[in-house]
Amino acid sequence: MCRVMAYLGNSVLLDDLIYQPDNSLVRQSYAPQMLHMLNLAGFGMAAWDATSHQPEAPYLYKSTDLPVFDSNLKNLAGKVRTNCLLAHVRGVPYTHEARVETANVHPFQYPGMRMAMAHNGDLYGFSDMKYELLKHIKPEIARHISGTTDSEWIYALLMSRVENPANDLELDEILPAVEETLEIIRDVRHKKGICISSSVNLFLCDGNDLVATRFTFDFGCFANNVHEANLSYLSLWFTIGRDYGCYEDEWRMVGGAQEADSVLVASEPLSQDVSTWIEVPEYSLLYVTTNKKGRREVQTIPLEI
Repeated sequence: MCRVMAYLGNSVLLDDLIYQPDNSLVRQSYAPQMLHMLNLAGFGMAAWDATSHQPEAPYLYKSTDLPVFDSNLKNLAGKVRTNCLLAHVRGVPYTHEARVETANVHPFQYPGMRMAMAHNGDLYGFSDMKYELLKHIKPEIARHISGTTDSEWIYALLMSRVENPANDLELDEILPAVEETLEIIRDVRHKKGICISSSVNLFLCDGNDLVATRFTFDFGCFANNVHEANLSYLSLWFTIGRDYGCYEDEWRMVGGAQEADSVLVASEPLSQDVSTWIEVPEYSLLYVTTNKKGRREVQTIPLEI
């Protein structure tokens, strides 16, 4: 399974988000605290900067190099600031069948579309499902699929559920699109006789909003060959506060949620002290947006499928 983090808030140096924390995303690639596997199949990110040229478009970076050894990434992280970030380290089963290539590195963002997506989880039996799923993907979106992952197909399916993926999507459109996407996958799984646990923790960002789901199909249904990461419900955490930075030698969020300027969402907390982190409920969607006063607001919404 993968490790993912997303951030929406005040401008922060990339280095302070992906390298510096005690349990940073880069460190999670080789020493995750809540997952007993290495994430060795690539690193990717989409980073938005409101002060940059074309601020609605993110800086995209993808590499199959291990991030801990990626000097290009480290150099960029020390220079680039972001107010919205979606970053992902990819984990795959330890088998020759796994495809480690740039086209399979998250996050995914097709040309002309505002929303980028990363995925933590897997769809068991995906190879048997993909051409049934294709029936629900718009042809103009399907032509962009270039990788082999279930994650990219979920992204194409989700973008096919919104009227215009070039728009700045808000909750009233993204929530039903996510639920419809999960319903289609559930129906295809049923049609193919698949009932083995499959995790679908999705992370979506467009520079203005942040969305994350914590969801698993048929949790508790296992087979002898199911991946060990599916033996427990995949975690998802968030922390909200006035400011994110290094305090008393630890990177963490400070300040209360009432005057929140910044929100971090991650597969597992980035700090050793988890007292300021809140676990997202199972079968729910987390929505982070900015109100008229410029403050961040967080909603947790049950997924009704």
